[in-house]
Amino acid sequence: MITRTDRGKKSGMAKLYFHYSTMNAGKSTALLQASHNYREGGMVTYLITAQLDKRAGQARIASRIGIAQDADTFSVGEDLFAKINVKLNSGPVACVFIDEAQFLSKAQVWQLARAVDDLNVPIMCYGLRVDFQGNLFPGSAALLAWADEMREVRTICHCGKKATMVVRKDPDGQVLREGDQVQIGGNETYVSLCRRHWRQAVGDGSG
Repeated sequence: MITRTDRGKKSGMAKLYFHYSTMNAGKSTALLQASHNYREGGMVTYLITAQLDKRAGQARIASRIGIAQDADTFSVGEDLFAKINVKLNSGPVACVFIDEAQFLSKAQVWQLARAVDDLNVPIMCYGLRVDFQGNLFPGSAALLAWADEMREVRTICHCGKKATMVVRKDPDGQVLREGDQVQIGGNETYVSLCRRHWRQAVGDGSG
């Protein structure tokens, strides 16, 4: 039940943001920096990451450059509107940050949109746009459809062009063309490429 109805008096201020990129573009770094900026100004932030991603340890967001912060987690099927409402009822929160947003379900993205509209709290989501086969993640597809603002976190291919795709490699370094959409991994598993070199890597035409 929503108890902080007074927040509606400032309706129209909050937005749902989607910061998207390929692997290793610095999404977590950008998230942690943005959260730090709020906190440096004396404001409280609420960090949430996917429960299934334990590369930095359970309930922790970490960047490749060495900065990290503890976070809450979201699980499959969890009601994020209710989760955020409970947090807001315990005290003021200036912004909610969600890492690994590609793992959100369509229903959970809608819950975030409702939280922005009805609880008037800005929510910044950071995640991958497409998987290793070039398909949109369900969470990313919903965010692309419903976010108020979208911003690309850019990285580059080895050729110097902007990387928009990612390939998955096996332990021997061979490019995989099939497999589950979700497989947690870092630099040892994924490589970000421009579309042309992604096509070459997966054998799609001569490139």
